[in-house]
Order: sequence, then C-alpha cells, then structure tokens
Amino acid sequence: MQLSRNFSLAELVKSQTAERKGIPNKPTDGQIEALVMLCENILQPVRDEFGSFIVSSGFRSPELCVAIGSKITSQHCCPDNLSAAADFEVAGYDNHDLCVWIQDNLVFDQLILECYNGEMNSGWVHCSYAFTDNRADVLTFDRNNGYRKGLIA
Repeated sequence: MQLSRNFSLAELVKSQTAERKGIPNKPTDGQIEALVMLCENILQPVRDEFGSFIVSSGFRSPELCVAIGSKITSQHCCPDNLSAAADFEVAGYDNHDLCVWIQDNLVFDQLILECYNGEMNSGWVHCSYAFTDNRADVLTFDRNNGYRKGLIA
C-alpha cells in the first residue's frame, strides 16, 4: 500500500526488533491515515528536496515501543490516530542542516535533532505531523543533557 508517491506502508512499519522478537507491528486504519499525513507533509517533501533516504523508525505498535524501551504515548505509536512520527536521515547531508531546512520549510508538530554530536553522520532526525494544531515544537536531545528547546549543534 502506497502512503505517498515514494513511501509505502511496508517501509513505515518495518522493524528489525519486531521481526526478531515476533512482535506484530500492524497499524489500524486510523493509524494508517495518520501515516499518510506524515508521508505527504513531511517525508515526501524531504524526499523531493534531498532525494532518496531510509526511514529508520516509523510506526511502532505499543508492544514494540515497550520492547525497545520507548513509551506507548510516543507519536511513533500514533496513539490518538491523529499524529504520526518517523526517524530518518539523508545520507551525505548533515542532520542539523536537515532540521534547519525542515524548520524553515515544512509544517510539523515536533522536530527533534537526536544524538547529534556535530559530525556529519551523527544522530538522526525525528519529525512528527498532526492532523490539527501542529505545535512547531523544536528540540535537541542528547544522552548527557536530555531534551532542550531549539536546535543545538
């Protein structure tokens, strides 16, 4: 099932942990609708601007979230069927710069520069989209300082 021109449902539900542990990772129809909105408003525009990239984490069932140490309230779970999130990076492009582009060009709910240490291939981008009331919340996360407001290189 295609969610946008270049993204499929199979890509957004793929999880090595789910496969390894036999955890079902199947979204409901409402969660699929949230993933369509994420693809159309975040992932596809990034693909159109920067070319092909891989989503490292898209949809996660509650059981999968628990298995990886995340919370079932994570937007990766599409907990309210009204928002969805993905983690990704574009090969050969600095994740901080990618976040700046997203911040400047897209409507989003939350944008997090995660585990970035200033080097080109460090960390990843977490971005979510909500059907309504996108907060444009921008954060940086690292293991030493936790979550901080804004993009911190």
